[in-house]
Amino acid sequence: MDTQLSRDLKRLFETRLNSAMKMYLETCTRCGNCLDSCHVGASIPEIKYTAVGRAEVIRKVFRRYFKMQGSFAPWLGEVLEFDDGTLERIYEAAYSCTGCRRCMVHCPFGIDTQQLMSIAKALLIGADKEPKLLSMLSDMSIAKGEGIEETKASYAEAITNLEADVLALWPTAAEAEGAFSRPMPLEAKGADLLYVGLAGAHSIVPAAAIMNAAKERWSLSFFEAVNFGAFVGDSRKMKAIAQRIIDEAIGLGVKEVAIVECGTAFRVMRHFMGKQPFKVIAFVELIDRYLSQGRITLDKSKITEKVTYHDPCQIARNGGVIEEPRRVLRALTEYFVELRPTKEENWCCGGGGGLVAMGEMEFRMKSSKVKAEQMRASKAAIITTACENCHSQLSDLNEHYALGMKVEFLSHLVAKALVRPGQSYRL
Repeated sequence: MDTQLSRDLKRLFETRLNSAMKMYLETCTRCGNCLDSCHVGASIPEIKYTAVGRAEVIRKVFRRYFKMQGSFAPWLGEVLEFDDGTLERIYEAAYSCTGCRRCMVHCPFGIDTQQLMSIAKALLIGADKEPKLLSMLSDMSIAKGEGIEETKASYAEAITNLEADVLALWPTAAEAEGAFSRPMPLEAKGADLLYVGLAGAHSIVPAAAIMNAAKERWSLSFFEAVNFGAFVGDSRKMKAIAQRIIDEAIGLGVKEVAIVECGTAFRVMRHFMGKQPFKVIAFVELIDRYLSQGRITLDKSKITEKVTYHDPCQIARNGGVIEEPRRVLRALTEYFVELRPTKEENWCCGGGGGLVAMGEMEFRMKSSKVKAEQMRASKAAIITTACENCHSQLSDLNEHYALGMKVEFLSHLVAKALVRPGQSYRL
């Protein structure tokens, strides 16, 4: 590595050294509480796959360039200089971590490994060593936002072609007036809520049926919720991708933005983009509200097998949305059972942090063995979740470990159980 790049990386590291980050870097006592917290470390028992093992890579670089020991006596060990080998270790640390923060739950000092890995990802970007696929997907997402006016007509046509599927789940639009007379309104001025989906009918059709059943005045976003900038750790790209949704919401004057079942997209919009003139909610929170207000009713006879729920890390542990999906499930079925451990203690699915987008099938399956064991132990026939990445990862685990389960989005189960006016159902 040339001297200039090393200096640039040191300066980049220094820009991340706020008081919280210094505390995370200097406080670890190596107590060992986090050793069994990570699903990767629990599945592949190697120190480098534990929270402290990953953090130590960044701490050793920190000691080399920002502590007296590294400046005057680096030969004493416990330090790493910027070179190709160090960058390889930084890459392995950053992209064996899904950012689930389960380790933080068990750390007596609340050390946030995900924040330390944000330094790792920033250094990789600075060295041009980040996963190029994630950078490419980020750039494509930004470009799509910049050229949205050119694609609106084709998108609107594609949405029109899905209207019959929405009406099959719920026979009417939300409101029989103006833009709201369509099963999936676009650019609906006067809407109370903007719904942001993903690419694919699976993320839009069931949600549309649920909102129409609740008589919501809503509008469908022209943008996808997924934020590849967050996966790659590029804060500039992350904010650019999220900002287009913010601008759209402000332009429509909505009161709320509901984010599709996508954990990272929800967390970015709710926790990383500052105060906005609208509220950001996860779609499962919206379903829970509709049920509590009596705006939708669900047929409990639809599900007659044992069903369990996987808490997406970014929505539950990192976003605080924990009880809402459980209330929804209790309205859906009498056969709900918890995974163990559950809620804040739930094992990560193993697909976050960009790993699903990157492929990484062999590593994802091997590093999530403990999750597969948790799924099997539930003895449930159905596992449901409220996150796209989780759904993909759970489906892969289900097949790889021959678990014999059905993997479902929570919104899909709700849409298929909607009770129509005048329809009766078995309690």
